Amino acid sequence: MALSFYFASTIHVPRQLKVDKGNIRTIITNLSRNEHIGLTFLDLYALRLIGSPQAGWIDLGKDRLSRADFLYRLTKAKAALFDVTIVPGETTYIFLKNVSKSYNYPFVAMYKYYKKVAPYPDGVFYAQTYALPKGIDYQKFIDILLQKSLHNHRNLAVKLQGGFNQKLWFERVVTIASIIQKEAAAKDEMPLIASVIYNRLKKGMPLQMDGTLNYGKYSHQKITPQRIKEDRSAFNTYKFKGLPPYPVCIVSKDAIIAAIKPAKTNYLYFVRGANGKHIFSSSYKNHLKNIKNVQK
Repeated sequence: MALSFYFASTIHVPRQLKVDKGNIRTIITNLSRNEHIGLTFLDLYALRLIGSPQAGWIDLGKDRLSRADFLYRLTKAKAALFDVTIVPGETTYIFLKNVSKSYNYPFVAMYKYYKKVAPYPDGVFYAQTYALPKGIDYQKFIDILLQKSLHNHRNLAVKLQGGFNQKLWFERVVTIASIIQKEAAAKDEMPLIASVIYNRLKKGMPLQMDGTLNYGKYSHQKITPQRIKEDRSAFNTYKFKGLPPYPVCIVSKDAIIAAIKPAKTNYLYFVRGANGKHIFSSSYKNHLKNIKNVQK
């Protein structure tokens, strides 16, 4: 009778509770240090019958539970999660910079770890919203996002191309998609921007696109003649022909599709019009006219 009263008694618990890794005895010992929970050897024996507690942050659902219900939820409750949204067009450097501020992760160590474990410095994260366990460290944060992102990239490559070659996918498809992402004013422009990239590559022309200079920490920097003159990296497509060595930003599915299925055009040039959309042309002469009209 006293035993049933013990397990029916109400205890106060944090709704979201962190459970450290270890065997049942270790977990019970650690949790017993919480003065509100106050676990005893009886809880240890009960847990051995119910099952092993989960490790990490779990969502108990309530802050007042019977002792029996609390022990049950230690083994069955869902993980406490938080959402992280990866936005296309942003660079990994800036994304991680923002994440470090939001979740108090050390940015320098975080970015260093990302560069150590990721196959490419940028373009590997797949743009969408992810649910991650609360309380994870920055290494686990990156590991989970990379694992899920690479899985998504592989699935998309198989769907669109019938297979996945990581080198060709990131150094060709996603790199072109990243330039499209930086340059296009809207989704419907993406296949047209793609056609300009392919047409210029085919003719051996330098791409001469500002978006390639918005790599890394320069994501939101306005590209000026001075910047073009001073930047000597392989991302300066005014100075160097061909594609940058890897993507300049995180990309959307639409940009990837455009990179694989560009519009069939003779366009070689484009300039942003007064309405924000781009005006495309096939000759330098017409391109100069379009620039002049835009500047009126």
